[in-house]
Amino acid sequence: MEHNSQSSPHVYEGPPDYRVVGRHAVFPETSHDEVERINYLAQMNRFLSTSIVPGVRAAYETEVQPKFQKKHGHGISNRHEARKALLENSIFCFWSAVRRATMEQRQQAGRWTAIRQRERLAEIAKELTNDDDRLELDSEIVIPRYVSGVDHHCMPGSYHSEYFAGDVTNGANYDHAGFVTTAGLLGKYSDGGGKAVVNWVKKNLPDFHPKNILEIGGTVGHSSLPIAEAYPDAQMTVVDVGAPVLRYALARAKSLNVENIRFVQASGEDLSRFPDASFDWIQTTMFLHELSSSALRNIFNETRRLLKPGGIVLHVEQPQYTSNMPIFEQTMRDWDAFYNNEPFWSRMHEIDLTQQMVDAGFDAKNIIHGGVTGVVDKELFPDAAEDESEDFGRKAAWHVIGGKV
Repeated sequence: MEHNSQSSPHVYEGPPDYRVVGRHAVFPETSHDEVERINYLAQMNRFLSTSIVPGVRAAYETEVQPKFQKKHGHGISNRHEARKALLENSIFCFWSAVRRATMEQRQQAGRWTAIRQRERLAEIAKELTNDDDRLELDSEIVIPRYVSGVDHHCMPGSYHSEYFAGDVTNGANYDHAGFVTTAGLLGKYSDGGGKAVVNWVKKNLPDFHPKNILEIGGTVGHSSLPIAEAYPDAQMTVVDVGAPVLRYALARAKSLNVENIRFVQASGEDLSRFPDASFDWIQTTMFLHELSSSALRNIFNETRRLLKPGGIVLHVEQPQYTSNMPIFEQTMRDWDAFYNNEPFWSRMHEIDLTQQMVDAGFDAKNIIHGGVTGVVDKELFPDAAEDESEDFGRKAAWHVIGGKV
């Protein structure tokens, strides 16, 4: 059928074919049907954000707000009122239900691919990591309740659950099927966030030459490896509470020839194994929203203790809910808190992170604010910096908040 561009509401540019993603030794093998299932779900997510969300916005402005005004005698004043009002609107409920279904299907699709070959993947990881002192696991670690009590973004078992000795299933699932959620905006190895941070540091802090770098909550190393590669004379340490993701991470790093990195199973709340002033740079990437209030406070305190004089901490997250952000946008971004198993998302995005850092001992004059977008191979992957669509929480465009000691 000939396509009539003049009759289309907009030109649709979807995610690339999943087959362009980067593969490594421990990356799961995928059949034709598994690839097409991931392609379908990625395309569906893109369709929801570019074609359905504009309809939700129109319904909010022309139906939900007037109805609320008529019922209450005043306009919608915050995102909580907006969410409850939207729940009475069929267009919002349709979008929300389908979006939730894609998250459930993404996890089941990725999980099945990993489970059917989990013994083989574990053997590969074992061969690559056996007797390597760059993998330090702690069999006595207590998984914090804010991690163990939640299947984050509908991922069964979250990052930490392991089903047999040497298991890497949840690391493999997180790595290979994240493409559905990001729609390729994080690039070939899902490392666009790490590359973006490296570019930001080299541009804004050109004389900064870190020797010891720590990433907290680094999971499989998506953001860690670009940092380690950018500073080959530095030693990078990644901590996480999940053994399966850490096993997978070292195997992945070695198969991608990144050697100046080690992975340690530990909670970011208690890094007492490291002396004061151990690191020049401490990084977290899309991590703070998965923390309880007390955990966030403890981790900020630990980052301040662990930084050397002249060192920096950088946290990459989706933007905070400020008075400048429209109530509709706040409400849509808050969807993850209520329907995507991210119970701390809403609270984290409304708190004053600057004050939290000051409370942890950082000087208010040395607080850092910035913004980055995912860095990708533009010939193969969509560039978030040039993408005007918004899916309210998934786009590879983040706020950077940090501090210098």
